[in-house]
Amino acid sequence: MTAHVLTAKTVDLIALVKPRIMVMALLTAAGAMSLAPGTVSATTALWLLAGTALIVGAANTLNMWLERDIDCLMTRTKNRPLPQGRLDARTALVFGAIQGALSLPVLMMVNVVTAALGLLALFLYVGVYTPMKQRSHWAVWVGGIPGAMPALMGWTAATGRIELAGLAVFGVLFFWQVPHFHAIALYRQREYDAAGLKTLPGSHGIRRAKAEIAIYLVVQVAVSLAVVPLGVTGLPYLIVASVLGALVLVQGFGGLRSGSTKWARNVFLASIIYLPVLFSVMVLDGRA
Repeated sequence: MTAHVLTAKTVDLIALVKPRIMVMALLTAAGAMSLAPGTVSATTALWLLAGTALIVGAANTLNMWLERDIDCLMTRTKNRPLPQGRLDARTALVFGAIQGALSLPVLMMVNVVTAALGLLALFLYVGVYTPMKQRSHWAVWVGGIPGAMPALMGWTAATGRIELAGLAVFGVLFFWQVPHFHAIALYRQREYDAAGLKTLPGSHGIRRAKAEIAIYLVVQVAVSLAVVPLGVTGLPYLIVASVLGALVLVQGFGGLRSGSTKWARNVFLASIIYLPVLFSVMVLDGRA
């Protein structure tokens, strides 16, 4: 195998773990760990990040392996390594399985609670969420649990237990995903329908999807403020979260009656700005 081919294969293996999602998961895990009470040793922090990377990598790799035929049918996924035939499906399966097998002993070096949460996230994402996407739009809610789990894993890495404040931080990420993914499904509805994936607009219509997006934008903002009375953050975060929340609601409700595709895309774009800013301020204020 030439150096060029080896490099290409390596790039494709890295693509299987979905690097952008992994980076976000690592940042939320590290951020939540810094927000939790108590101190964490550098060694524990490294074990947490390594284990989280392995869990996320395994989940994303096995997800791509399971959905390789579906990915062929969608514009945004058809150029992935498996649909394009750049990697053998068996290679992806082994790569994902190795990551998953290594993740548990690594996370056990943090503590049992964090390892159990990681295992739960992996099971839900691969064993429940991925096949459920072809059966029910409720898959969004199931997928939201592993999507937000790195934050709770970061919290338990510091405390060794699940606490209300940690669940609130988890809730910020969990409820953000609901309008975010319904918005994607709305402006990519034809693509999802063609691939046989069940979405809220595909199952219950555009009006129902818009209504639920609006409702959960309100829930998202409310949960983002709930971390303040629980002592996770203080006044600076409250001010920023309130302003960001107001902007999100004005943007979301202001275009509610406009064309579904444009409005949904704007909601999606606003969400990918909102969360990183909100979480960064949460971490900075919580550590102050």
